[in-house]
Amino acid sequence: MDKSAGLKGFAATQVPIDAARIARFEIEEFNTAYAATLDAGKVEDWPAFFTDDALYRITGRDNADADLPVGLVLCEGIGMFKDRALAIATTMMFAPRYLQHHITNVRVLALDGEVITATANYALYQTLVDERTTLQQIGRYYDRFVRRDGTLLLQERHCVYDSLIIDTALIYPV
Repeated sequence: MDKSAGLKGFAATQVPIDAARIARFEIEEFNTAYAATLDAGKVEDWPAFFTDDALYRITGRDNADADLPVGLVLCEGIGMFKDRALAIATTMMFAPRYLQHHITNVRVLALDGEVITATANYALYQTLVDERTTLQQIGRYYDRFVRRDGTLLLQERHCVYDSLIIDTALIYPV
């Protein structure tokens, strides 16, 4: 198995180094705000990071490598994002927890006008208030950003986790 192949539709192209640096900085700023929002428990603000027609999927590497659409979470369109955020914020019952997202190694794969295709590694730590901190998930984002009114938004975010064994209480967005 070629571990460097990545997700279908996210192939690396030749990107001029100066343009890649600028795009990488924009993505790092975006990911910092994304992580800060989720780490602060502001899940109601999560949909604002996506376009109205966005796709968000959390899936295992084995499914991604086999180009299978199967996943733990799938949101298609802003309505599904808002429903999920509202359910988490107001109706779901679960133990209090703190999250920390660590997003690193942003790599710009392609630039096409207002569209940026990129990957980044992520680690999601979770602390239940009366338990030790655990590594909930580790993997890679496969992202397609679009620039709208000078702001980056996610048109696609595929969260591809590495382990076959994951926490079954995946509640918050990755």
